[in-house]
Amino acid sequence: MARRGLLIILSSPSGAGKSTLAKRLMAWDPSLKFSVSATTRAPRPGETDGVDYFFRSKHDFNEMVMAGEMLEHAEVFGNFYGTPKAPVEAAMRAGNDTLFDVDWQGGQQIRRSSLGKDVVSIFILPPSIAELESRLRGRAQDSDEVIAARMAKSMHEISHWAEYDYVVVNHDADQATEELKTILSAERARADRQPGLTEFVRGLNKEFDAR
Repeated sequence: MARRGLLIILSSPSGAGKSTLAKRLMAWDPSLKFSVSATTRAPRPGETDGVDYFFRSKHDFNEMVMAGEMLEHAEVFGNFYGTPKAPVEAAMRAGNDTLFDVDWQGGQQIRRSSLGKDVVSIFILPPSIAELESRLRGRAQDSDEVIAARMAKSMHEISHWAEYDYVVVNHDADQATEELKTILSAERARADRQPGLTEFVRGLNKEFDAR
């Protein structure tokens, strides 16, 4: 029975572990398609255009927004991020689930879009604020000033937790991954996610009639 692909949104304050959890989900189910965002920020060491992000100039990014080619977009710490719409729609038609690593603003825009009925939104919380800061410093990617800015923004980001369908506290990556697997399996099995279910049950009833 074919079903529509889901749009799985993972959001969290920076450093809560959503990128790690997203990678674990895709390792568990290789059919999951990760949504590659477009951004105006410069590539970090080891990042590849078209794999980690679509790196675009501000002019090109704005052109995509004006043409309606973005499912969502937002400005974060002076750079713009957004989700190209076409790959997501293609994945949905093919019955493939798409995983989004976006902030609350991006999640809100996707939920309000024409594709919102197929969204499953999950907010990842850190076990504590002290642990959140420790994880940010442990990445050794950002300056003290950037870390301070991310920490200052975290309270506002966390305040949006209630807008999401599910909340997972990332005490332990293994446990959090199992919780995400359970959520995804349950959402895939929902009756309204399976457009061929009615016809399948009709077939079962015909078998009863033929007995």
